[in-house]
Amino acid sequence: MVRIRVDIVGGSLGGLCTAISLRQHDPAIDVIVHEKYKQIGYNHEGRRCGEAHNVEREWAKWKPEPASFFNEIRNARVFIGTEEYHASRPPGVAYMLNRQEFICQLYREAQRLGATILTGDRVKSADDLDGDFIVDASGCPSTIKRELGLPPGFYGTTYQHTIEQANCFIPDTIQVYFTPYLGYFWIFPRDPQKQEVNVGIGVLGDYGYDLKSLLEGFKAEHQITGVVNYTVGGLVPLGLQYPLRHGNILFVGDAGVGSFPLSGQGIYRALLSGDVAGKCIAEHQPKKYPLCMQRLFMKWDLVGLLFIRFNLILRKMQPNFYIDSMNFLAHRGKELSAFTHG
Repeated sequence: MVRIRVDIVGGSLGGLCTAISLRQHDPAIDVIVHEKYKQIGYNHEGRRCGEAHNVEREWAKWKPEPASFFNEIRNARVFIGTEEYHASRPPGVAYMLNRQEFICQLYREAQRLGATILTGDRVKSADDLDGDFIVDASGCPSTIKRELGLPPGFYGTTYQHTIEQANCFIPDTIQVYFTPYLGYFWIFPRDPQKQEVNVGIGVLGDYGYDLKSLLEGFKAEHQITGVVNYTVGGLVPLGLQYPLRHGNILFVGDAGVGSFPLSGQGIYRALLSGDVAGKCIAEHQPKKYPLCMQRLFMKWDLVGLLFIRFNLILRKMQPNFYIDSMNFLAHRGKELSAFTHG
């Protein structure tokens, strides 16, 4: 029997989940994960998002271990213009992750299953890899897509402060504020021992806004105080990032499936895409991977992206249209599912 080798570029959520899936479905496959940083999880890119995570339905198997989350999220408060909406979650469903430790949780599982993890191993070119298949989990912008000259997909931009000794810390509640900027602010509780929160802004596109100034204005308006101990920001791919497959290369996580356009949720999409990519390769059906991702995500991605693009057209003529249309969706959505589906 000929052994299959799979090279995975990127040792974060999507890459490690691909490694786990490959070894679970076929332990004979040689799996090599190439991580550019010297440490898995505890690096700059380990905290590139708000860190909230649901484990409902098909992604329930990615429940974080006790060390991998700070709080259970039981409540959500969503503000759209002058309207306020509430949503609740049952116990054991929604978490505020210690995202870096959650990545390490996946790392330990991938190692246990026999995957090889190479740290400090930056892949400069796909030509340097000799695997039968390559899985690009390098994030946004994708390392391999840039090399191949593949066009970027639609994306947003974010900027976030982590603040300790914050006066707005509520351990079981996340808060989201939609704004006329075609985006939203968030306040997510993090480490309870430090009374820590993530406060950030995300914009659905790149309009040249000074996100730092907008975030400082939001903090002042809501009288948020505390000590900033971490700052992060960058691009967030919105919706499926085509192509999902290029020859023997499969794109997962931010390099492939991006985040849900209306809310920016991407953790579960990274996990699910890696899981499906590994299964498709192990079953010798890599061509099925794009179809599986389209079946899982295309409907709501189309709704979200059409909604965003329609607002882009109207935002100068009717600045309040975004807020009005978000309220329309919220009134029609069951428990704000229009913002959390994906």
